[in-house]
Amino acid sequence: VDVLDYLPAGNPHRAELLKDIQRLAPVLAKYQNAQTGTWSLVMGQEGRKGNYAEASGSSMFVYALAKGARLGYLDKKYATVAKKGYDGLVKSFVATEDGALAFNGTVSVGGLGGSPYRDGSYEYYLSEPLRKNDLKGVGPFILASVEMEIAAENAVGQGKTVGLDYYFNHEVRKNAFTGQPEQWHYTWEERTHGGFWLWGNQLRELGAKTVAVPGAPTAAALKPLSVYVIVDPDTKKENPSPNYIQPADSKAITDWVKAGGSLVLLANDTANCEIRHFNELAKNFGVQFTDKSINMVQGSQFEQGRVDLTGGKTVFPRAKTAYVKELAVLSTQAPAQPLVRNAAGQNIMATATLGKGKVFVLGDPWLYNEYTDGRKIPAVYENFQAGKDLGNWLLGK
Repeated sequence: VDVLDYLPAGNPHRAELLKDIQRLAPVLAKYQNAQTGTWSLVMGQEGRKGNYAEASGSSMFVYALAKGARLGYLDKKYATVAKKGYDGLVKSFVATEDGALAFNGTVSVGGLGGSPYRDGSYEYYLSEPLRKNDLKGVGPFILASVEMEIAAENAVGQGKTVGLDYYFNHEVRKNAFTGQPEQWHYTWEERTHGGFWLWGNQLRELGAKTVAVPGAPTAAALKPLSVYVIVDPDTKKENPSPNYIQPADSKAITDWVKAGGSLVLLANDTANCEIRHFNELAKNFGVQFTDKSINMVQGSQFEQGRVDLTGGKTVFPRAKTAYVKELAVLSTQAPAQPLVRNAAGQNIMATATLGKGKVFVLGDPWLYNEYTDGRKIPAVYENFQAGKDLGNWLLGK
């Protein structure tokens, strides 16, 4: 299931892997212990003397079944098999020792080769010792635990689609490996610093589907979407033939919001974003991106980009502090409301309600991988949690 994350829909090997997991799933369900929910070390030999429930394999099976069911690779019934298996993992293998958790029941090794060692016999497999807190078991158990957490909260996005604009933001470069042109910068697919892969993954974990919107936002293009995100429309410096937001685009988007859509407008500092046409859309919701740029961070002085989110609990109930650099200050009037201000009273983030829909506005792309993956900025800045909070707000009622 993890390899499938890296194979695009058109890859010929993707179908092969899907068939493999779909063939394996019913076999795993068949050999799951009806009482404990776990799987035996030697599957198919459950009745033989000495066979026992093994932790690492059981954890991997739970993870694969849960993730496969969540992503639609497997029938939803396998989520129930996974949940039963996870309950069995916790009951059978997790213990508290000296105030800390321990994970028991992982076989030390299993393989073939040598004579008479590793002869592939039933007796051989049972001869290998068990280990406590073996990483081969702890790792899969953590993965399985994460999937159970996702399963508990992904109802909010079920049946909903989040579309990311690839039309107003349409920067193209030559692929370093294929030499072919590719769109990049603030895309779902991009896993490097400038992409939205991590935020997209959060939205998918909340149960939503993420798609690109490659053309103009017509009524027909917007109709399937629950959330529409526009990020950093192109300047001529970024795209020699930029697609500026036109009156017809603004009308289609505004009508869609009134009908119940959730809109996200993420600009940039004025030197790096086409503001004039973007503001023609934003004014329909009572917001303007000003030419005032703030949080101009020098080097690694991250405190210069600190944003206090505690005043914005309607959108950010859990995240308290964010990092946002080089952003455009907002001006607001009805129907918009300031959501987050800095100590000087400048509007950093705003929301608006129009008809049945809602809008979130910020003068920075913000939630791209560089500032959500936890590798660059100090842990005090909760951009990752803020992205999840925002996703819940956008997808919720």
